[in-house]
Amino acid sequence: MGCCGEPIDTPTPGDSNRVTPFDTKAVTQQPSPQPGIQWQAEKQDFQQPIIPSPPPALQYGQAQQPISPYNGTFPLHNGLQQQQWTHSQQQVNAFGTPSFNPSSPPTIFNGSDIGQSPFTRSSTPSTYVGNPLNAYNPPPLAHPTGAHHGASMSISGRRTASPPAQLSGYVTTADEGKLSVSIDFGTTFSGVAYGSSRIASGKVQQILNWPGSFETFRKIPTCLLYDEWGKVVAWGIEAKNASPLPGTTKCEWFKLFLEPHALRDGTVDPRLPSLPPGKQAIDLIVDFLSCLWEYAKQRITQEIGAVADLDSADVWLTVPAAWDARGCQMMRDAAITAGLVRSSRAGDNTWKDRLRVITEPEAAAVHCAYLTDLHKLKASQTFMVVDGGGGTVDLAAYRVIGVLQDLEIAEICARSGANCGSLFLDLRFRELIKTLLANHPVHLDAASVAYFQHNFSETEKLAYMGEADDDKMFHFTCFNVDPEDDPSVGLINGELAIPGNLLRREVFDPVVNQVLDLIEEQLKKIDQRLDCLLLVGGFSGSEYLFRKVWERFSSRVKVIARPPDCDTATLRGAAQYGLARRPLVSSVIAPAAYMMKVKLPAEPEDHLKRPAYIRENDAGVPVCDNRLQYLVAKGAILRKGQRLRHKFCKFSQTGQDRIFVATLYTSDSEKIMRYTDEGETTELCRWTVDLGILPSFQNAATTQANGFYTEFELGLELDSAEVRGVLIHEGHDWGRVVFDFRT
Repeated sequence: MGCCGEPIDTPTPGDSNRVTPFDTKAVTQQPSPQPGIQWQAEKQDFQQPIIPSPPPALQYGQAQQPISPYNGTFPLHNGLQQQQWTHSQQQVNAFGTPSFNPSSPPTIFNGSDIGQSPFTRSSTPSTYVGNPLNAYNPPPLAHPTGAHHGASMSISGRRTASPPAQLSGYVTTADEGKLSVSIDFGTTFSGVAYGSSRIASGKVQQILNWPGSFETFRKIPTCLLYDEWGKVVAWGIEAKNASPLPGTTKCEWFKLFLEPHALRDGTVDPRLPSLPPGKQAIDLIVDFLSCLWEYAKQRITQEIGAVADLDSADVWLTVPAAWDARGCQMMRDAAITAGLVRSSRAGDNTWKDRLRVITEPEAAAVHCAYLTDLHKLKASQTFMVVDGGGGTVDLAAYRVIGVLQDLEIAEICARSGANCGSLFLDLRFRELIKTLLANHPVHLDAASVAYFQHNFSETEKLAYMGEADDDKMFHFTCFNVDPEDDPSVGLINGELAIPGNLLRREVFDPVVNQVLDLIEEQLKKIDQRLDCLLLVGGFSGSEYLFRKVWERFSSRVKVIARPPDCDTATLRGAAQYGLARRPLVSSVIAPAAYMMKVKLPAEPEDHLKRPAYIRENDAGVPVCDNRLQYLVAKGAILRKGQRLRHKFCKFSQTGQDRIFVATLYTSDSEKIMRYTDEGETTELCRWTVDLGILPSFQNAATTQANGFYTEFELGLELDSAEVRGVLIHEGHDWGRVVFDFRT
């Protein structure tokens, strides 16, 4: 390293953007077959989450400038060293939902930042010709004194290096027999499952009995009923079936408020119901999870015939694949606030780690992989999971590495997803009703529209067959008695008749075609043979959707099927993951690129493209502002829980200058970008690191009067649904890095 802080060997432009997930070779494209591998059988008082963070890049000899928080950032060496971490159901419709009645050298930093076969109608058809398979005011939490909680977490105290179990899902043998609970919090329906090696021979159990019904349901509506003071008066089935009452507000579909566009731009689908006054989506999620969890604890205790140690249970929470890190962390914070995990004993400082967040398609893939005998999947074969829920449709593709007791699957391309679940059929149907009856307002009051929509959701939507029903008339009974008929819109004798071809064109085809396009795009990403395509989730129960998928893709995919319990595949898969006590998904594909805003030595390309960004630092070295240094490229293959480490060095004038802040950017583009203003990046969050806990900082602060440097490392961990950051010094973990997400 030169005396001015500039690396002796100035890196080439490409070196600064290189990612090395497994070895020294950069990953800049989607993974392809590897024949050489031998496979073995927002409310105001809601604090934004602080997710762990990634690594930055920086420089010597530059004083802070208030105008730009990014001062003097030189990476002494570019590239990343990565370190691997050593029932019965009695009333379930065809959608599977209940029917209801009405390492590198240090980077130097100065300042506080960085840088067609025949189809016939059937009640539950699932095998097609050529197919071998069937196919808020949340309750207060009792936390121990001194326990950190929620988003206010900060780095404090030393942590020695954690074993792989802590961050990558491995569980020690001491935890054998521990209870695992999974919660599938869905847009329209939610469920709870649990299991332990000591219960029912290790088989997954589901809660089937719920308040508001004497019948059994595998899932219940994600629904809340509030009174005029904002208090929850009913939830689940009871809230869904509640008649409209003055002063009450029924809330549904609030999970969609955490999807990336809603969080990033503040834009939500205008067709979604508004939130109650004084409430934000996170409040509703906390309230629903609180009700769900309190009841689930009672049922689990009753069903296993003993006092369940639920305070020490692992809790698995599923989230859509399309969610970004901010949404996942908000969900985690809501779950912690709702009390899903809590300290079980004195000195239990890692109780939050018992809450595991997993993507919905990953959980569903685990469930499907356990059925390899049924689907004839063998080691080295590939399969895609299409998880169609109420709000989102998520897609992920995997390769089977091990089977039976050694089950292991690996992601083979980046996940994808979109808001095109079965809920959007309901929304389009509602818009169609409003258009047809525009001149008959008596049939468009809230109760009437809800009645029409209920009839559609619980009957015709489930068995609709598409083109085969084009000449059929679908009849919907009117809620209000209106003697006036209007045959021109199908209003006859108290019923509204809608032609099948109109339903197909205005309601079904726009949503179904969006799902087909998602599958098509995912197949292009895989770029290799796909052995099996599995449809799971409530939406997969749609006969029309399943038929269209078979028509489009059966010539390219040998097996297209709906596995048993497809409607609860996500819920059961998450529970099975917990019961396995080890990572079943061994590798993941980075769904997006993660970069840091840095300052790098100015190069000829910078003088040509961004001369305005070039200036001299205090050491007289020309630097270029607003450069991007890639931490992980989109599509990079990462071992589950793998830690990407990068070294940094911060210059501090005094012992009070202890805070290090870095800005993290993300991008959905596979293009490697050089500057922050290239238009395809989004500022995701800022990392805050308190270096004052490090002994090297404390010693230097007391002995160096003219300023000093502190060397440290940041480790970035990408899991299926979360991003974590760790402060590392001399090979030991000293704490988690705080993420402050940008709004």
